[in-house]
Amino acid sequence: MTAPRLEIDLAKIHHNAHTLVERLGARGISVTGVTKAALGSTEIASTLLRAGVTGIGDSRIDNIEAMRAARVPGRMTLIRSPMMSQVDRVVRHAEVSCNTEIDVVRALSAAAGASGRTHGILLMVELGDLREGIMPGDVADIARRTLSFPHLTLEGIGTNLACHSGVAPGPANMEELSALADAVETAVGHPLAVVSGGNSASLDWALGSASIGRINNLRLGESILLGREPLHRQVIEGLHTDAITLVAEVIESKDKPSQPWGEIAEAAFGHPAPARDRGNRRRAILALGEQDTDPAGLAPPGGLAIVGASSDHLIVDAGDLPLALGAEVRFELSYSALVRAMTSPFVAKVAKVRSRKLLPPVR
Repeated sequence: MTAPRLEIDLAKIHHNAHTLVERLGARGISVTGVTKAALGSTEIASTLLRAGVTGIGDSRIDNIEAMRAARVPGRMTLIRSPMMSQVDRVVRHAEVSCNTEIDVVRALSAAAGASGRTHGILLMVELGDLREGIMPGDVADIARRTLSFPHLTLEGIGTNLACHSGVAPGPANMEELSALADAVETAVGHPLAVVSGGNSASLDWALGSASIGRINNLRLGESILLGREPLHRQVIEGLHTDAITLVAEVIESKDKPSQPWGEIAEAAFGHPAPARDRGNRRRAILALGEQDTDPAGLAPPGGLAIVGASSDHLIVDAGDLPLALGAEVRFELSYSALVRAMTSPFVAKVAKVRSRKLLPPVR
């Protein structure tokens, strides 16, 4: 089998998604399954829908179009603010989009009218992480203006935290979002269907808080695919952390000094870390590099240690393991490593199902 490759265990992804859907459902919170880290994989999207997510979210309209072309059913939400240049495509292929700019909302209205559709708007609120969002004091007015445009529905409001600045979801910002939902409903005169409390970083709060207020939706990707929460990268109890693994092949295996020799300047990706002298060590080179993934986000199996990487070489200290030419090494991944590996055309993607009992038909 070709390498490098991502091995995608759909049964484990189903288990992770179904487990979170059930835990959050007990608290009155639905799950939008996010496929952006999976490059809009139709197999993963279908698995998430089978596991009970209420819809699919993706940040790229290209991915949504690919899922539509593959006849993936269900409600599609564009979870990044639409580009002005793509509003026609957005209203054709996504039922809902997340928005922060009234001029884009106006353009979506015109595009929806031209195509004979109605498009849903989820207004995103800035609550401190400073990635995207309408300032809280402006949300009610933007909601009123949104409803003044034809061919649109105001689905609700949402927020995003812990992506740019690392601001953690907690009682204060989630209570503020709930209060804003109340204020918007008062301003527009009708209830909001969705109050989306963020991404996988909101899980600790959602499953541990005494009160969830108005929050009734989370947008989950990383926690489902990798089985970890993003705030501290801790394993979520009962979930698989190896639903997706990266496999690379050994192309060199030799005993070499642990320290370089000669005049030291910058390496391909900046200044190299100082090497500790450990004498001669068994070193292996794998056909994998910065062009394929984030080497800093790879977790090697026991007995191996990543020494460094260039564009297309990953150097590991093999310790006492006799890594032979052609041997394969399997890594667990961080979110950044997963995103880059999924995007790389040089990394094959291989999906497998271990147990079809876990995958009932999509309804």
